[in-house]
Amino acid sequence: MSGNKYCFAIDRGGTFTDVLCICPGGKVRTMKLLSEDPERYSDAPREGIRRILKEETGAELAASGLVDTSKIGWVRMGTTVATNALLERKGDPVVLVVNSGFRDLLYIGNQARPKIFDLNIRKPANLYQTVVEVDCRIVPEQKERCELDQSWKVLEGVAGTKYLELRPVDEVTVRASLSAAREQGVSSVAVVLAHSYACPEHELRVGQIARELGFSHVTLSHQAMPMCRVVARGYTGCAEAYLTPHVDRYLASFKSGFDKQLEGVDVLFMQSDGGLTNMENFRGARAILSGPAGGVVGYALTGARETELPLIGFDMGGTSTDVSRYAGSYEHVIESTTAGVTIQAPQLDINTVAAGGGSRLFFRSGIFVVGPESAGSHPGPACYKKGGPLTVTDANLILGRILPQYFPKIFGPKENEPLDDEIARRKFVELQTEINSHLKASGDGRVLTIEEVALGFIRVANETMCRPIRALTQSRGLDTANHVLSCFGGAGGQHACAIARNLGIAKVVVHKYAGILSAYGMALADVVQELQEPSGLEFSEANAQKLKERLDVLSQQGHAKLSEQGFQKIELEPFLHLRYEGTDGALMCAPSGGKQSSGGSPLLTAYGDFHATFLERYRTEFGFVLQNRRIIVDDIRIRGLGKNETPPESQVQSAKEATPAAQGTTRVHFDQGGFDAPIYLTKNLLAGHKITGPAVLIDQLSTIVVEPESKVEVTPYGDLIMDVKTGGKHGINAELDPVHLSIFSHRFMSIAEQMGRVLQRTSISTNIKERLDFSCALFGPDGGLVSNAPHIPVHLGAMQETVQYQLKVRGESLKNGDVILANHPSAGGSHLPDLTVITPVFYESHPRPVFFVASRGHHADIGGITPGSMPPHSTSLAQEGAAFKSFLIVENGQFQEQQIIERLTTPTAAKGAVGTRNLSDNLSDLKAQIAANHKGIQLVAELIDGYGLDVVQAYMSHIQKNAELAVRDMLRQIGKDTLERTGSTVLQAREFMDDGSPIALKVTIDVEQGSALCDFTGSGVEVWGNCNAPRAITLSALIYCLRCMVGHDVPLNQGCLAPIQVIIPKNSILDPSEGAAVVGGNVQTSQRIVDTVLKAFGVCAASQGCMNNITIGDETWGYYETVAGGAGAGPGWHGAGGVHTHMTNTRITDPEILELRYPMILKRFCLRTDQSGGRGEFNGGEGVERDLLFRKPVTLSVLTERRTLQPYGLNGGDPGKSGRNLILKRDGRVIALAGKTCIDVEAGDTFAMKTPGGGGYGIGGDSSKSGAGLDQENTKRFVERGTVFNYLQAQESA
Repeated sequence: MSGNKYCFAIDRGGTFTDVLCICPGGKVRTMKLLSEDPERYSDAPREGIRRILKEETGAELAASGLVDTSKIGWVRMGTTVATNALLERKGDPVVLVVNSGFRDLLYIGNQARPKIFDLNIRKPANLYQTVVEVDCRIVPEQKERCELDQSWKVLEGVAGTKYLELRPVDEVTVRASLSAAREQGVSSVAVVLAHSYACPEHELRVGQIARELGFSHVTLSHQAMPMCRVVARGYTGCAEAYLTPHVDRYLASFKSGFDKQLEGVDVLFMQSDGGLTNMENFRGARAILSGPAGGVVGYALTGARETELPLIGFDMGGTSTDVSRYAGSYEHVIESTTAGVTIQAPQLDINTVAAGGGSRLFFRSGIFVVGPESAGSHPGPACYKKGGPLTVTDANLILGRILPQYFPKIFGPKENEPLDDEIARRKFVELQTEINSHLKASGDGRVLTIEEVALGFIRVANETMCRPIRALTQSRGLDTANHVLSCFGGAGGQHACAIARNLGIAKVVVHKYAGILSAYGMALADVVQELQEPSGLEFSEANAQKLKERLDVLSQQGHAKLSEQGFQKIELEPFLHLRYEGTDGALMCAPSGGKQSSGGSPLLTAYGDFHATFLERYRTEFGFVLQNRRIIVDDIRIRGLGKNETPPESQVQSAKEATPAAQGTTRVHFDQGGFDAPIYLTKNLLAGHKITGPAVLIDQLSTIVVEPESKVEVTPYGDLIMDVKTGGKHGINAELDPVHLSIFSHRFMSIAEQMGRVLQRTSISTNIKERLDFSCALFGPDGGLVSNAPHIPVHLGAMQETVQYQLKVRGESLKNGDVILANHPSAGGSHLPDLTVITPVFYESHPRPVFFVASRGHHADIGGITPGSMPPHSTSLAQEGAAFKSFLIVENGQFQEQQIIERLTTPTAAKGAVGTRNLSDNLSDLKAQIAANHKGIQLVAELIDGYGLDVVQAYMSHIQKNAELAVRDMLRQIGKDTLERTGSTVLQAREFMDDGSPIALKVTIDVEQGSALCDFTGSGVEVWGNCNAPRAITLSALIYCLRCMVGHDVPLNQGCLAPIQVIIPKNSILDPSEGAAVVGGNVQTSQRIVDTVLKAFGVCAASQGCMNNITIGDETWGYYETVAGGAGAGPGWHGAGGVHTHMTNTRITDPEILELRYPMILKRFCLRTDQSGGRGEFNGGEGVERDLLFRKPVTLSVLTERRTLQPYGLNGGDPGKSGRNLILKRDGRVIALAGKTCIDVEAGDTFAMKTPGGGGYGIGGDSSKSGAGLDQENTKRFVERGTVFNYLQAQESA
């Protein structure tokens, strides 16, 4: 501690900057300023330091006219400067250096689109300005699998790994290309070369050339983060090059206002991992969570003294809410996506959701909606008097939960006025009128007051914030109620009681510095030194000594670096990044049990038991461990801690009386009604004071609302402990209420999401656990879909047909303890690998099922004539594997193992068919699906216990009717527009498959009713092939198109199709006979149905219309991928290139993973250069080129479309180019492949594919503009992130 000096901890947030000063003698000062106020000061943190020094010492400036540093002990700061630069794309211009053939690698990324229902696909803008392709390449040796002529130079990588140098660095070309970029004024370069994390020779040479040419900032990806996966590492390196110069300029500006540039002052900055680092080492890619990380440290170190239960951090700010968890140790993730950029670096698992004080309020189609749009800090909420919209803050103001007299006068155009409740009230009257008019029109006689409307929006906002907390806990098998809520942030105190009550959490901790806890966390944090290197070794006794030696080396380096900074108390935390061989689920594991020996292993003796930690964590995360499977060490990591010596908080004075004196009363509205609640100032509260709600507690930095029947006690440190009343039934009835409609929508969707997390956690196959190719859903007693999440388009609504088929064939015979398996197309199936598990749910004494739950997962193999059960040339269903119409997989609670084994292993009657090739994965995944259904049953039972069966079932129906209302509103609008444009309300379209089979659609809209007749009469007959699409696929495609056209979130359930009558001719390509082959219908015809629907409605041009299914393998291994293409343009937008569209959104395997695991070399992966996107006023997106070189003989199966016919343009736009499949033989021949074929290829052959482009829209335009689809606009001032967000993004890209 710095004796008689002033020490500052600062959090520079997006809206406010919080300053905490520890004065000589232990006095603590706090201050809150606007982060941007250019008319008053140029830098908020420096201004806060200046003001406090002036108030405390009388003089804040040195003789130089700058802030005097002689009385400053240290400064510790977190800042959003890197986050804002990333979000707003305001970093430095960067030249990206990549291997030849991969110029668009970071643009394509994982090929998934960010928002699954956006037809205008907006990818995050690139972080680089220009690309230099380097003609150099190394690949893993794969000596035992590679049959190519291995005459190349062998390079040695980390841990003895071997790599082949196919081509050395062409230094002349590199120098010339980088010189040209330098002459354009670019001074920052990011070098991202394949496999450089393990063998960095090429990157080091290119980096040396860049420095010689005068680039001021050179980032080498293997130094930014030495981890496998070139795309994620490339983003990290690019972010480092893009952000760090921007951060450096901010630091220079910050220092420039201090005397002697802060020389002699200990200045530390918070990193994303919750540790501090010297200002000189503060780098862009590790600064993304700089501010929020301080809050996690703050609540973790202060909340732990109040409880032994794990803590949930709840940090609600103006534009977003951060949710995290602390259970004795910080929860880190190594890879996370922020603002569309995947960063590989240790980061605290902070989940940011779009719900804050500035979240906007809407009433749409009879439902209350909060966010995700935000008013931000400018113009801000309506009550800020800057012309802003209604927000959560305005609702709290109307309800009396914010008291303007206790807020600073910083609002209005001149930022000198108080909050204005009159403006908020006036806007709420307008919204109240709209809502009551809707209620009256729908036959509801109620008239809501302004307070009831505002309270409704607060309830919806609370449920929005509860959802990620449930996901963060329940997805890991944890009981949400068995936590303590630690509330902080400027807006959190107004919602904490209600959030805790909704979650069943009985205790809330509010620190005395809750309004600026992120700043206080900076004061408490340790200095961290991270060291990490890749490994690749097997975790085994034979490698124990090697692993220990590397841990020793990193430990010594970490200790030395912290010692150089003057730390004497140093702790070193060792980690191994472990995974089972053949899986992607690596876990960063610390050793358990201290330095205990297990069989005398030198590694375990020195560091502890990593193996035990891995098994325990894997079992907790995934529900099982794998037997007889090798464990691989991906990375070795040491986290060094220079321990913080900030003195502990002092205790506050004890109260003589239990009840404090109130400052007055105010009218506050709660669920129970309006109350005259006492007002207390927290600065007057003493240890031992007790308060019973309702009450309003005013802190100089935040407001805390205590609900009726909740109690507050002040701790010896001046913190608040709130006991919240939980449990009991909610007092609502079955009548439709627009507020509870929104709440139940969230709850039902949350149930389906949690089912999905259980399925992912307990499954074993790559398809379900890692590719997340599954869906879970909740259905009403009639089998009608209620909620389906997460959204895989080809599954949307399809399971409803399956459930209703079981009701039809089993009816009264369904009984408690039964679980049904189905996948047959005539029973609502999509294609045979998608197995659906359905559980009827009985409640108490009800004789019939009260609802159903179901889960559908893609199994890697269920038999048939080819591995993977997706033969490109199948002509009958029997060739595609085992089929189930209504199979009791569980009867009377007993899993029918022998019966299901017999069915799966018995070949069908088709010639060449065999039984399943992976029975163990089938059984494990089926059990995981049953477990997921069981979780859904538990969660719905909890909902019924809380609300009553009649209410829950009523809201299932209400939500379906609400979706119907949204679609009717859309159809009315489309009908009016169509009538105005064409004089008719009849829409028609006709599209063709490559074999000439037509897909015909005639849509007749009834404008008055908001209904439509969709008639597919005229579509082609059933085909002799596998592009027949089961009826369920057509319905899924329709729901997908309707959701896209509605343009905002609506519940995706059977109500979407209620206003639509669908006619599909029997024995056609859209409803084939019972034995027809269908595997291509699911993945190809589904895309053409979407093309036809969107063409009829005139929404946008055709996208690539194909999933480009590729299967490669032999008798010992298999690999499957789908490949992106171009998106169609539309009115006002260019189509995106290199992205999946419509009925799929599958991620593609990272090039480094592909080349490490399989005997293939990826020679090219980039956008097409032959103008594959159709030209027009708005151009279609480009398809991609993808070339795979085979290192040994394999079987190649191709299942593609749009190889003959082109994706259509619209309104005069040109069509996109069709795709092409080629084999480049090793002897020089070039062979064209059909769209659907299966061939054997030789070592040295290359499969070269060009995927289709998207169609253009409108006549004319600049033909030089490609369909980039980059999102250059940033309308939100928050960044969704964290494991919950990453999981949902991954699920949407399944």
